[in-house]
Amino acid sequence: MGIKAFFKKAFGDMKQGAKAQHEVDKAEFQAVKAESRANFEENRGRNTYAKAKADAKKHWDDAHMTPEERAEKMQEERNAKIAAANQRTEEANARYEAAKK
Repeated sequence: MGIKAFFKKAFGDMKQGAKAQHEVDKAEFQAVKAESRANFEENRGRNTYAKAKADAKKHWDDAHMTPEERAEKMQEERNAKIAAANQRTEEANARYEAAKK
């Protein structure tokens, strides 16, 4: 495999990766957009000062974490996501076994 073929393959792989990431980004953007719209409608006409104050405090606390605290918090979030994914996997396997019988 020559240099030309190597770069052609490498750039082709990068193009495919960029397309896939773009699809993920579009889907996440649509999800955030829908959630924001839902939050707005849920809170329309209500006194949301307390919620805004709680959100502001959360952002303040997040911004003033030490790098170690931030890393620990991110690890806890990752562990929670892994646990949720494992639970979903177990449920799916149980459904699979039940359907197989």
